Amino acid sequence: MKSTIKNSLKTFLPILLGIFLVWYSYYITSEEDRLEIIHYIKNADLFWVGISVFLGILTHLSRAIRWNYLLEPLGYKPKLFNNILIILTAYFTNLGIPRSGEILRATALATYEHVPFEKGFGTIVTERVIDLVMLFLIVGIALFLQTEIIWGFLEQKGFNLVLLSVLLGSAILGIALMMYVVKKSKSKLATKLKTFLKGLLDGILSIFKMKNKWSFVFHTLFIWLAYIAMFWVIKYTVSETMDLSVSQLLVAFVAGAFAMSATNGGIGIYPIAVSSALAIFGISKVSGDAFGWIMWISQTLMVVVFGAISFLILPLWNRNK
Repeated sequence: MKSTIKNSLKTFLPILLGIFLVWYSYYITSEEDRLEIIHYIKNADLFWVGISVFLGILTHLSRAIRWNYLLEPLGYKPKLFNNILIILTAYFTNLGIPRSGEILRATALATYEHVPFEKGFGTIVTERVIDLVMLFLIVGIALFLQTEIIWGFLEQKGFNLVLLSVLLGSAILGIALMMYVVKKSKSKLATKLKTFLKGLLDGILSIFKMKNKWSFVFHTLFIWLAYIAMFWVIKYTVSETMDLSVSQLLVAFVAGAFAMSATNGGIGIYPIAVSSALAIFGISKVSGDAFGWIMWISQTLMVVVFGAISFLILPLWNRNK
């Protein structure tokens, strides 16, 4: 009973939060501003939106190729077309149930390519760890390139150097203390945590042992550069954002990337996060909201359309299996 309630909360809370944020965004926006935002969305240059969507499709293709580089050392090489269909279907299901896509990917791979579930899931975890490393690398670059303006914004919000230093120091000390306790502890929880962390580290290090490690690195860089590029081209759909630099857009990109994990596919919170980040650089709320909604709508529609098609094609393509 408790497990059922817990799983239901995990499924429905992000959806409810997303719906609430959509309503909240609507509520705090005046009718005049709403009409202006809708005008921007309706009149967005489809050429730039199309390029953004095309880049998004390329990232999925690149992920499918990269996935085989992780599976090959395990003795498996699934058909590339199956990888593409499975990945698109997984992104599609994630819109409904958070993190369900990872389970579906490993299950579909086991069903259609006979890769054991635990091995397939292990490669997916490795992918996620690598993507997390890339995201934090981009966060670091964004902070380095826009240190002055971000620091000025934080000071306006009441933060100061002493407070941030104390928070950062406390966080580092807390992490170090927790790692020491886990290392010395022999409890079941600590043992599981050590095994989990070791598995993550082994997953990262396995990249340097694989046959196609440089191809893997290339696709990883391509995927994240394409993510930034598909975000960057959207600036040409809103007149006020056209002059923003890459480094300024990186700050908004990072805000949007973290927002994506808060609700299903970033529903509701993604435009708010992007708009808030763009406000740091003097972009009005109307233009910021329009930018965020155009980006979110175009990419979500891409996932829905191609994901739904893949969901239908996958079993038909593998009907003999």
